[in-house]
Amino acid sequence: MSRKVIVDCDLGIDDAVALCMLLLDEQLDVIAVTATEGVVAADQANHNLQAIVTEIDPVRHPRLGLASPALDAPAVDTRFLFGNDGLGNSDLKASQRQHTMVSDKLIVDCARAHPEQVTLLCLGPLTNLARAIRREPNLPSMLSQVVMVGGSLTATGNISPCSEFNFFFDPVAAREVLATRMTKSLIPLDLVREVTFGFNLMDELPSESTRVGYFLKQIFPFAFRAFRQRLGLENITLNDAVGALALMDEDLFDFEPMVADVETEGELTRGMLVLDRRGDSRETPNLSIATQLRTDAAYQQLIDRLMMAGNRTK
Repeated sequence: MSRKVIVDCDLGIDDAVALCMLLLDEQLDVIAVTATEGVVAADQANHNLQAIVTEIDPVRHPRLGLASPALDAPAVDTRFLFGNDGLGNSDLKASQRQHTMVSDKLIVDCARAHPEQVTLLCLGPLTNLARAIRREPNLPSMLSQVVMVGGSLTATGNISPCSEFNFFFDPVAAREVLATRMTKSLIPLDLVREVTFGFNLMDELPSESTRVGYFLKQIFPFAFRAFRQRLGLENITLNDAVGALALMDEDLFDFEPMVADVETEGELTRGMLVLDRRGDSRETPNLSIATQLRTDAAYQQLIDRLMMAGNRTK
């Protein structure tokens, strides 16, 4: 029996790459994809979600959940890395679904329909999961597992000096989720950005004659230009796509149980992942955090899975 998965994401370039792998993996049954606000506003995230599914046309179409604006979201402009539309200015068209619902409600509905069978993969801010728990307090016991990409082991950020983007964007939601008793794993920024991709990636993608290959070759050129021109880097990172590998091949990562919290109010530390590393701490670990990644194997896994995805969309 294939593993039932809900993918919650904010629909930037790296999320799109992750969806290509996940939606076309024969070992997974992606029953829903839910949009959240993050690297793009809610309306753009909803458009991108429907456009990506339309573009790659997976064998099994998932249910789609729509994002709504996050409360107290910071004014963050990521267009310099992702483009005006979050997908490298690819201007994709979308087929609008007639029957959709808000993301947090869809998460609850799927968990109720398949109790203790669904893994929730969160690739963006944790807004939807926090809202879903508020909507249905029993949700943590209904989910099999939650896998999240966010935070930083070393408090070295990518949106502020000490904070990773997903936790920075909605720190209140991140704190609520980490405090909730359920089986949850975190893939931090430190690990996912160890895997970098040079321009030779373009030669390792599926053929442009496949739907996945054509789609990826529309969104990647912008990323390479942006990383080079704005960050001075020749290689790009695909944080959420690498993080998604934790769902597909957990053996790539080593995990440790830790006590974790998130700073919500600090003027300089908004969204900082706070880890209690005291040897004499009496707190019970509330999170399993990835601390090591087999980088070369992760790189090859991502390439191989994209090729397999391309072969399924010929």
